[in-house]
Amino acid sequence: MNVLEVKNLRKSFEDHLVINDLSLTVPDHTATVLIGSSGSGKSTLLRCINLLDTIDDGSIYLDGKEISDPEINVDEVRKNLGMVFQSFNLFPHMSVLDNITLSPIRVHKVSKTQARDEAMTVLRRFDLADKADQFPDRLSGGQQQRVAIIRSIAVKPRLLLLDEVTSALDPVLVNEVLSIVRDLKSDGMAMVLATHEMGFATQVADEVCFLKDGNIVERGPASQVISAPQQAETKDFLRRVHEAGRL
Repeated sequence: MNVLEVKNLRKSFEDHLVINDLSLTVPDHTATVLIGSSGSGKSTLLRCINLLDTIDDGSIYLDGKEISDPEINVDEVRKNLGMVFQSFNLFPHMSVLDNITLSPIRVHKVSKTQARDEAMTVLRRFDLADKADQFPDRLSGGQQQRVAIIRSIAVKPRLLLLDEVTSALDPVLVNEVLSIVRDLKSDGMAMVLATHEMGFATQVADEVCFLKDGNIVERGPASQVISAPQQAETKDFLRRVHEAGRL
């Protein structure tokens, strides 16, 4: 079954067309990785899926139900979506544990005891149990991003959206964030990720989509798109990525 279907999506900001007739399917228990230059439409696509940006045309389906319908209850839809941004977005005045349990308690009406027990289980799994009572500003960037990911999965979403979750991090901290995503992938979490980490994309992607000018120019397994791209635009993008990595 497909968790997500995006059909002929268009999105503009004033006169600037950002997403251009884009279609995408994400089967259950798979990870789709979006690659492409800044401005290619990756982040806007994720924001449209999460209903943060209103689409101009096309449709978006989650588990077969159209969520792009203007009459849809956005809050109900977001109960089934988790989204992690590059800027962490943790509440600075709340502890790690309170950040994680806020939505399960207030939105999903889980008891405080159950929410805290489940949060501690995940924190222990990812070696962050000793940070439960800390405030975000006491954590490293990598730890903050891992907490943000844990917060997003605490509501047990059907689909996890990750927007360049390592781009704000020192290179030394990148691997500790990518490791938690790899673990979630092994658990069968359905994900759509925008990333500039080609090695990571190769490790986790069931499908890689290269975006340019708001559309998917090339898609397929990482072994094809990243290691043996067919389209000239994809080849040019990857050449520039590799040259930047050698600087």
